Amino acid sequence: MKSTETTPVHLAVYDTWADWETGYATAQLARGGFTIRTVGPSREPVTSIGGLRVQPDLALSELRPEDSSLLILPGADLWDTGNDLAPFARTARAFREAGVPVAAICGATAGLAREGLLDDHRHTSAVSFYLAATGYAGAAHYEDTDAVTDGGLITAGPTEPVAFAREILGLLGAFDANAKLLDAWYRLYHDSDPAAYAELEAAGA
Repeated sequence: MKSTETTPVHLAVYDTWADWETGYATAQLARGGFTIRTVGPSREPVTSIGGLRVQPDLALSELRPEDSSLLILPGADLWDTGNDLAPFARTARAFREAGVPVAAICGATAGLAREGLLDDHRHTSAVSFYLAATGYAGAAHYEDTDAVTDGGLITAGPTEPVAFAREILGLLGAFDANAKLLDAWYRLYHDSDPAAYAELEAAGA
């Protein structure tokens, strides 16, 4: 698996973040040598839905697109209960304007919709009417599928953490652009395919 010595991948963490949605992606990236750094509203600890307490590596105000390979935004109850996480959506806009990719899953897709980032990109989410409730202008680009990558923007629904990871790993070239290995990884973790394990083991991935 490819590693990177350039810029880290940043994982956004905030109170009520859905810890299960990003674990497949960050675990596989970290095992392959990618650096994962957490970014919170501040450097104060946050607590996930699952009760995990995390001390962010840096505050959102310290994050610059040029210092990152990718910004990952997990879902959280807070995406749908107020504007507390709107600064993360605005940061996602800055990332895209700088040409740095963004990956959003579950409620974070609604945050991107409110920010107008899905208006001109193919995308997905939990269900179409969830995003429609944001009043966004991108409904024509909604796809009813597990995960979508379009123009440096990855989206996925809350039940698709493995597909979300697949898109992230593919975008970052985590398997050295080897589509067969990426497919084997997906089949192993999504389908429990023992043949896929053998393929990965043979490749040393």
